Amino acid sequence: MHERWQVERGVDAAVISDLPPAAGLSSSSALLTGFVLALLRANEISATFEELMDVLPEGEHFVGTRGGGMDHAAVLASRPRCALLVSFTPLTVEPVPIPDDWAFLVAHSLTTAEKSNELRAEYNARRTAGARALQQLGFASYAAAVETHPADELKNLARQLPEQERQSFLHVTSEGVRVRSAVAALRAADSSAFGALLNASHASLRDLLRVSSSALDALAGAALDSGAIGARLTGAGFGGCAVIFCKRPDRDRIAAELVKRYYSERAGFDPSMHLIAAEPSAGALCG
Repeated sequence: MHERWQVERGVDAAVISDLPPAAGLSSSSALLTGFVLALLRANEISATFEELMDVLPEGEHFVGTRGGGMDHAAVLASRPRCALLVSFTPLTVEPVPIPDDWAFLVAHSLTTAEKSNELRAEYNARRTAGARALQQLGFASYAAAVETHPADELKNLARQLPEQERQSFLHVTSEGVRVRSAVAALRAADSSAFGALLNASHASLRDLLRVSSSALDALAGAALDSGAIGARLTGAGFGGCAVIFCKRPDRDRIAAELVKRYYSERAGFDPSMHLIAAEPSAGALCG
């Protein structure tokens, strides 16, 4: 299986059958995108990237999760050996080459990330809190907030918000700053800076958005103890996978260390499903 690494993440719609379920690897987005593309092809209908992005994110809301369109953009438009910088106001995608000696592992925590019942409510509550925060502070979007205000000023503005809105607002705005810094680190081939950004992102997801878990925290910690440069939970959290960043010559050794440090103490580990060497690959519209 190939996982397409972008500034966040995405997966190849052509290999959704290889993904472990409820793992935070965008399997639902890949399934929806693949199904829509198959229907269009069967009816000899062509659609542009922009037209697909008008309907796919909204379509996924009908399964009950209020996610965004980043996963669908990655499934459609990713390029081999590139990260994908996705912007929504306006909608643009930009491939950013990944240095040849950088590598990624996708590691399953062996806990599921089922966004149903209580967890679905928790996931949607955080998105709703973020939307309320924007409205209360008078921002049209998070991109507008990050583009027009420095980080310290955003922190000061957030003090007037209720706790849940404040934490969601601070996570998303700080993540926006980290995305820009991650692009700069990629272009400069600065692996230390990129790894530090992944670690900071995981900490924010854990402490501000509160979507991590004890298993994901232990997995990320084990990855760093094994010599990884950075590690971050992926997907909506509450279980599932972490993405681990390292140098290519170190990937096999780190994978072996993870088996010793994390998986040896847990039942049900299948290396073919739960510890994957991920390679950035082409999207459905770029193959």
